[in-house]
Amino acid sequence: MIKYTLNGVQTAYSGDESQSLLSHLRNDLNITTLKDGCSGQGTCGACTVEINGKARLACRTKMKSIENAEVNTIEGLPEQFKTVISKAFAERGAVQCGFCSPGMIMRAKSLYNTNTKPSRDEIFKAISPNICRCTGYVKIVDAIEEAFAILRDEQPQKYEKSATIGGRYPKYQSEETALGFRDFVDDMRFEGMLHGALKFSEHPRARVIKIDTTKAEKLPGVERVFTAKDIPGEQYQGLIFQDWPLMIGENEITRYIGDVLAGVVAETDAIAREALELINVEYEVLEAVTDMHVAAKPESPQVHEGRSNVLETCAINFGDVDKAFEEAAYTSTGIYETQRIEHAFLETETGIAKPENDGIRLYTQGQGAYVDRKLVAKILGIEEEKVIAVQVQNGGGFGGKEDLTVQGHVSMFAYLIQKPVKLHLSREESLRMHPKRHPVWMNIGLACDKNGKFTGVKLDAIGDTGAYASVGTKVMERVVGHATGGYTVPSVDIKAVTAYTNNIPCGAMRGFGVPQVIFAIESCIDDICKQGGFDRWQIRYDNALEDGAKTATGQKLQGVGLKKTLEAVKDEFQKARFAGIATGIKNTGVGNGMIDDSEVKIEIKAKDHIVVNHGWTEMGQGVHTMAIQTLHSETGINPEHIEVKVETDAGVPTGMTTSSRATALVANAIIDASKHITSDLKGSTMEALVGRTYKGKYVCDFTCAPGDDVEDPKIHFAYGYATQVVILDDNGKIDKVIAAHDAGKIMNRTLFEGQIEGAVHMGLGYALTEDFPMKDGYPLSYKYNDIGILRAKEMPEVDVIGIEEEDPIGPYGAKGIGEIGLCPTAGAVANALYTFDGIRRTKLPMQRKKS
Repeated sequence: MIKYTLNGVQTAYSGDESQSLLSHLRNDLNITTLKDGCSGQGTCGACTVEINGKARLACRTKMKSIENAEVNTIEGLPEQFKTVISKAFAERGAVQCGFCSPGMIMRAKSLYNTNTKPSRDEIFKAISPNICRCTGYVKIVDAIEEAFAILRDEQPQKYEKSATIGGRYPKYQSEETALGFRDFVDDMRFEGMLHGALKFSEHPRARVIKIDTTKAEKLPGVERVFTAKDIPGEQYQGLIFQDWPLMIGENEITRYIGDVLAGVVAETDAIAREALELINVEYEVLEAVTDMHVAAKPESPQVHEGRSNVLETCAINFGDVDKAFEEAAYTSTGIYETQRIEHAFLETETGIAKPENDGIRLYTQGQGAYVDRKLVAKILGIEEEKVIAVQVQNGGGFGGKEDLTVQGHVSMFAYLIQKPVKLHLSREESLRMHPKRHPVWMNIGLACDKNGKFTGVKLDAIGDTGAYASVGTKVMERVVGHATGGYTVPSVDIKAVTAYTNNIPCGAMRGFGVPQVIFAIESCIDDICKQGGFDRWQIRYDNALEDGAKTATGQKLQGVGLKKTLEAVKDEFQKARFAGIATGIKNTGVGNGMIDDSEVKIEIKAKDHIVVNHGWTEMGQGVHTMAIQTLHSETGINPEHIEVKVETDAGVPTGMTTSSRATALVANAIIDASKHITSDLKGSTMEALVGRTYKGKYVCDFTCAPGDDVEDPKIHFAYGYATQVVILDDNGKIDKVIAAHDAGKIMNRTLFEGQIEGAVHMGLGYALTEDFPMKDGYPLSYKYNDIGILRAKEMPEVDVIGIEEEDPIGPYGAKGIGEIGLCPTAGAVANALYTFDGIRRTKLPMQRKKS
């Protein structure tokens, strides 16, 4: 019997002494304010608790070690501390997805116990054991610094907030999220809920001869074992190409190590996982195709039988590019390579499904509830309306939760056994299963005349999309469409190939192909500057896109603030001894000939309760807050009275939350609906509107694909623009990043700053340390710590400058900001290092070991 004090209450434990404190608190006691982000690897800090006044990781603490200890979770902290710090986190923008926030607060409490007046550097150092993938840590430090000052009675807790467009308004539900009281999917519990687990392929490419589930089925506590033959509807699904099987059956061939061969549903997660080990699979191992260059050759073994490994070739050619290079005063050519990286969202994939009527209710943390509904309905072989997808705010996505992972399996399990089922991936399983950022190989050339005017760009690129298409073709189309960066170039010959391999699939990730090609083209520009003695800032300014200019796709632009971003960084860049500069352009909206649309339904439930139903995923970027601010600005409705819901039974179909488009589309739809609300409010009151429902819609159906033969091509409805400067100290270490971003109208300045700071953090990691290397179809490591995410103490100063050049289509002139934030970063880092030591970096990451 182990006795300890939990949140001030004497507690006894008589179970397995080797059980982790995290498991005991979450699973036995249902205390879910502490989160599980790394599955016991002791890396992420999301499960931080206080033990005898010190911060400790609950996942690494065994129950036998807490005899007579005093343990506090968020619930056990002093009320004043909780109130002050949660409010500071909310108001200073320290909460984005919020999965890390409770652990950060517990880490802050440990610091406060010993140092109530720490310096900013001491705060950065104190929170460094904990990872935040969203914020870049800056606003977390801001919040802790402010909270401590208030707790010391040195300043009042005062925050001037405004929900009108352009104001600073706290993120929706951020106070309860900061404290861990808002549930993520893995925090949810239902009566009679069972637990599922998945059996993955042991080989990247092998024929499955036999799947023997006999022993697993006999294990006590096992409800049922599933294989591909149990799928009631369609086996294959996908966001664009229907090439991804829910499960691989006997006599079928696996394509990567994340293919699912079987699933177990049992009374507990532990029993389900024990049963997985009892499933015996007999394979005929086949040669895996893991090099994208080899895969693209006609004689290569086919990843998908009967189909070429070249999924798509996207090309654009205009002007006389050969002449441009022949007559050029200066050219820069080279091969640039970028790596596969992991999204590293803190919340691993979890889904819960419950039978409901003759269908199911799915609690999903994916990036598109209506897309999930459509795909799950096909898997189950039922009508879409019989699948109700409830979008739960997720713990980070960055594109990595667009494809189905657990949603299809858990829905099938619950549908067939008619009981609630939860399916939760461990960190290792998450790394194994979901798509990554594309590694891209680029043979690129840039030509300019004697005055430094760019005259031509050549690009021959290939991207490894892995075993399944995901959105790989669209990623590589972005490589093509953004190959000229933020510049006007009169002639181009650019091509990108999307290739299947037997590696883990690659799909959407923040930036979506653009950071890869911007790294290459910006490196070429600095090389040309060295050859011709050009001023690195001036050459960019002279060639920069402006109103009326055309991109590589031939699209004529409007509302271009790129030159203003360059002007904003000029002085600091030119006075720095060692500095790199790069610009960026990133599309808003899927475009490329596909429809971007959004519907909303606004229900007046009571005079002080208005529900906004939309279809976009809140994953930290603040789309729910944007919806509230838009409705408030248009109608004057009190923002505190607005609830936001995303459930498919509302009937407002929406696509995937991707391409920095959610804010623009949902706001335009709300503006449409608000016209009717405003009209009805004239000479009336909110009370008179109770019971009414208002619908709004916005549709962009006027884009085309790159290379389409049209007179005035419009590939995307909007673009964002940026310039970033990376300044090094005298030792070659990054000292400061200046990020000037044209966001159109900045709808919420706090959220804007947080998005850019977080994107810069991700961009720095991409440039310097992050990697997810594979060999022969297997990751070299499944450890979260080996991904290479920069810790708080490794972050330089980030100066965010907002530029507001209005877009003609975006709401209030707003442009997307979620992805553009990291597009120029790697190029700026490479160019900064080049100024320091004269070494041209052509491959990412540039400095694998974290300093």
